[in-house]
This record gives sequence, C-alpha cells and structure tokens, in this order.
Amino acid sequence: MTIVTLGGVTIGLAILAIALISWWPGLKPLKSDPLGHTSRLLPFLAAWAYGALAILSLGGLIGWIADTAVWISNWLGDAALVWGVGGTTGPAGRVAYQPLTQTGIALMAILTAVVIVAAKKSSRGPAIKAGAWCGFCLGSSAGIAGTAAVPLAEAVNWAGGALYGAIG
Repeated sequence: MTIVTLGGVTIGLAILAIALISWWPGLKPLKSDPLGHTSRLLPFLAAWAYGALAILSLGGLIGWIADTAVWISNWLGDAALVWGVGGTTGPAGRVAYQPLTQTGIALMAILTAVVIVAAKKSSRGPAIKAGAWCGFCLGSSAGIAGTAAVPLAEAVNWAGGALYGAIG
C-alpha cells in the first residue's frame, strides 16, 4: 500500500473541489429541487466510496492500479507544493487500515466490475472516474475522508457476508 503524501491529499482535495464547483446549481435551484440536484452528486460519491475501499483494502491488479493512482497524485501534488508554491511535503497517511474479509473481497471484485462498466457506459463516466481517483487519494489520508473509509470497509465485509451467506 502506497502511503499518501500531503501532495497526494492536495490532489484529492482539488478533485473534490472541482467536482463540487461543477455540481453546484446555485442556492435558489437547490432550494427548489434539493433531491434532484443532490442526486447528480451520487455517481461521484459512490465512486469515491469505491476508491477509498480500493486503496485501503485490495491487493492484486486492482490494488496496484489504486496504488499507482496515489503514486502519480503524490508526485504531481508534491511537485505543485514544492515547485509551484514553495512549500514542503511529507506523509499524510494513516497507520492502520481495515482489511476486507474474503466475502468482502469478493464483493469488491463485483463492485470493481460495476464501477468499470459504469465509467464506460454511463453519461456520468467522468464523474465516476474522478470520484474513484479522489477516493484513492483521500481514502488513506488521516483526515475525515480517510476515517470514513473504515466504516465503508466494515459495511462491505458485512454485505459480502450477508450476500455469500445467503447464497451458500
């Protein structure tokens, strides 16, 4: 597992900010149809949850892809912080993560297929890709976004156990 740096978290937060700015309909439209406008954020948020789980819990090809995305984000973000604004960088990661059970891993394999197909076939494909990348960057951070990943892992472990327990 690649540890996220301050630069990687900065990239993740930039992706989140861009997504929120792109989504913001304005206060008046949001008040008139809150459910309709908020639902436009769901593909991004669902993909963020997937990305946070993927970076924390998976090995294999999926884990390698998530680690590579974090490595690229770390490099780009660190370069922006050091050379762009004259700052410094360092690790911003968490020490422990929530491992997935075997049934949680099986459910993540299904979710991976769903995210890949949704990113390719959905009109919200760019939001899904951005959400997953943002989840990769922020899922292993020590802040609020990283803390949210632990309950997500527990939920996937529970749902996988319930699904495979019902099947077998």
